[in-house]
Amino acid sequence: MEGMRLRGMADRYKAILSTPLQDRPTSDMMIAQLVEAERLWREQKKTERFLRASKLRYDSVLADVVYGADRNLTREAIAALSDCGFIMRAENVLIDGKTGCGKSYLACALGRQACMMGYRAEYFQMGKFIERIAIAKMEGTMLKLITHITKNDLVIFDDFGLQPLDNNSRLALLQIMEDLYERKSVIVTSQLPVSKWHEYINEPTIADAIMDRLTANAHRIELKGQSMRTKKLK
Repeated sequence: MEGMRLRGMADRYKAILSTPLQDRPTSDMMIAQLVEAERLWREQKKTERFLRASKLRYDSVLADVVYGADRNLTREAIAALSDCGFIMRAENVLIDGKTGCGKSYLACALGRQACMMGYRAEYFQMGKFIERIAIAKMEGTMLKLITHITKNDLVIFDDFGLQPLDNNSRLALLQIMEDLYERKSVIVTSQLPVSKWHEYINEPTIADAIMDRLTANAHRIELKGQSMRTKKLK
């Protein structure tokens, strides 16, 4: 079993061998237990692999998200997203709010939930995304990078609007949105309200195309309240 890389099955078989003879399962039950152990082991490894590849900024979980009227966030709103049905339906999630209000934390919690449910997710802080686009342009690997990004089921763009977009970044973002549209999902977080995103992109034609694909089928979350960082320090 180990030679065939059936680790879950091998570990379960060792556990069975360590039990007294009278307590061991029947042959048919043992086969069922071995197969189930292998399935669970593979699912666990797949989840671990997806989480590593996601490069999430925070190791956050939906159970730790703080709700309340002062934050303009309800359990019902997050419950509607927690089954990751929005990914199956290729819907986007747009999160805006002031600095420190928990936008990135919530986005990463949704990203983690996606990985746990078998979806590929990847996180990009917008400043580093712009740098990667610039490097890819110089190295001639732009198409390779965009193809890599769009293979994910969920792409997270964090801190949208903090750093100016250059033309290469605008075009790359447009291509990514075009490739993901009605096929995959995007989460975007920003300190800017969604109504200001068109102005931030700063190129009317490209902005129209990007915003049309982002907002056409999107869940909107507008976080409010004081900074969670400040609150935690207090």
